[in-house]
Amino acid sequence: MKVLGCNANRPLAESIAACLRLDVTNASIRRFADMEIFVEVHENVRGEDVFVIQPTSYPANDNLMELLVTLDALRRGSARRITAVIPYFGYARQDRKTGPRTPITAKLVANLITQAGANRVVTLDLHSGQIQGFFDIPVDNLFAAPVFANDIRQQYDGERLMVVSPDVGGVVRARLLAKRIDADLAIIDKRRERAGVSEVMNIIGDVRGRTCIMVDDIVDSAGTLCNAAVALTEAGATAVSAYVTHGVLSGGAVARVAASPLKEMVVTDSIQATESVRMASNIRPISISSLLAEAIARISDERSVSSLFD
Repeated sequence: MKVLGCNANRPLAESIAACLRLDVTNASIRRFADMEIFVEVHENVRGEDVFVIQPTSYPANDNLMELLVTLDALRRGSARRITAVIPYFGYARQDRKTGPRTPITAKLVANLITQAGANRVVTLDLHSGQIQGFFDIPVDNLFAAPVFANDIRQQYDGERLMVVSPDVGGVVRARLLAKRIDADLAIIDKRRERAGVSEVMNIIGDVRGRTCIMVDDIVDSAGTLCNAAVALTEAGATAVSAYVTHGVLSGGAVARVAASPLKEMVVTDSIQATESVRMASNIRPISISSLLAEAIARISDERSVSSLFD
């Protein structure tokens, strides 16, 4: 088995390799003067089971192209099986037609990854579970819930917890976490007037006197979470925190979180943290490298991956 890390999140690739007691495969990924991507693998991969670690986060197009070129290099190097480990699957929010003459880009990306040479995909908390069906190869969609649950037990032991879904679409995710930590569930009912702007309308559930834990898969502008934190505080919550799998945090999101009532926002390292995220006083990263490493080991050994979440 070999682990190859592209450039989008080298620290995560190195951490996963360390968990597996392996060295990251020696490869160079560089650019020509016109920014064309060139990949060269400096180790023999013939007959090997190779796992390529590459989230397609910002800059999404560059990182996606890096992944595709790397997959092609491994295929032409006669790797026995190539698994694309994509902790953050970019373009996942474009999973359906939202209007006339609009693309379903998540399906396009799935086709590209398959055609480039991937035999399997491992990802984490897909924005929509049905994206697994966009692939004609096996897809393992892992969940950050066990990592979140362990951290919540350590940080909030003995407190009266309420898990909150910031929108109706995330109820299943919130319910699974609430079940793991034996907490109640509340839901934020919001109306989105236009893309990137959300308005909190109502809270379903009594949050008075509770420590509220919001859970979501992606935080981009952070508008939804910050508005929800204000609403929960006004409804009587004693404290509000958020656990988010993918901290995209674009534009002024970090400043927005810093100025919000959120006690803290916990994000995984599926996306490499920027300097502003590392410096933020109420944003705390936790690692999902051990979870991904265990999944990789089970796939390589042909063992069950789903039993990780029983």
